[in-house]
Amino acid sequence: MPVQEGKAVGGFVVHEAAADIELRIGRAMPELPAAVDREVERLWQAASRRVAAGGAGRMFNGRVFSADAITPHLVTGHLTEYRRVVAQMERPSLFAELGVRSFAVCGMLRCIGGVVVGRRHRAANYQAGMWQLAPAGSVDAGAVRTDGTVDIRRQLLHELHEELGLPPDAVNEPQPLCIVEHPGSHVSDLGLALVTGLGAEAVLSAYKAGGNSEYEQLLVVSEARLTEFLAEMGEALVPPAREFLSRAGLIAPAVTE
Repeated sequence: MPVQEGKAVGGFVVHEAAADIELRIGRAMPELPAAVDREVERLWQAASRRVAAGGAGRMFNGRVFSADAITPHLVTGHLTEYRRVVAQMERPSLFAELGVRSFAVCGMLRCIGGVVVGRRHRAANYQAGMWQLAPAGSVDAGAVRTDGTVDIRRQLLHELHEELGLPPDAVNEPQPLCIVEHPGSHVSDLGLALVTGLGAEAVLSAYKAGGNSEYEQLLVVSEARLTEFLAEMGEALVPPAREFLSRAGLIAPAVTE
C-alpha cells in the first residue's frame, strides 16, 4: 500500500489539493481472499440491518472511488464495492487487507446569510448524528468518464441537487480546498468551496421542497457566528469541516501536529 503524503492536523491527515486536481482510475478492483470476503459480507449484512432498523433507508452495494495515491494535482485509484467501504468502517483493522481509501466530495456552501451545515441522520452508517458542511457524498461510478477520469464537480453538483434541492446553476464553479483523510476509516473528503447568490431563506426553502432525508436538520450559520457555533458543536461536528472553513479563511487555522 503506497505511503500517502500529508500533514497531521487534529489527528487527521490533510493533503493539498490544487485548483486543477484530477481523479483517475488506475486499476481494477482487486480480488479478495475467500475468508476476507466472507468477513466483509458479514459486516456488510450487519450494518445494513442496523441502518434499515434505524430508519435511515436501505444501503446499496454500488461502486465508489477509492484512492490509491494522493498528490495535489492527481489522485489515482480504483472503483470498489461499497460493502468493502462499510466493512472497513466497521472494522478499521481491515485496511491492511482491503486498502480502501473511499473518496467523497464535501461542499462548503456559502449563501447570503452564512454557511450551510446539516446534521446527519442518527441511524446513518458513518458519523451518525454528527454535523457537517453540506452537500456531501461519495464519488461513485456515475462520475467516471469514458477516458477513466472522474468528474468530481459533477458529483458535487449532483449531491447539491439531491440533498438540498438546489440546481447546478444556483452556484458558482466549485473550487478545491484540500483533502482530509480519516486515520481510522481512511475516508478521504475533498472539500470544495461553493457560493450561491441565494439567501438563507431561499436555500432552506429549496431543501424543504426538494431535498432528501440525508440530514435530520439543516441550518445556515452566519459567518460572524461560525467560531461560536463550532465551539458549541465540539465533537459533534465532523473534523474535516473545521479544516475546510479554515482554508476558506472563515475561521482561524487549526494547529498542525
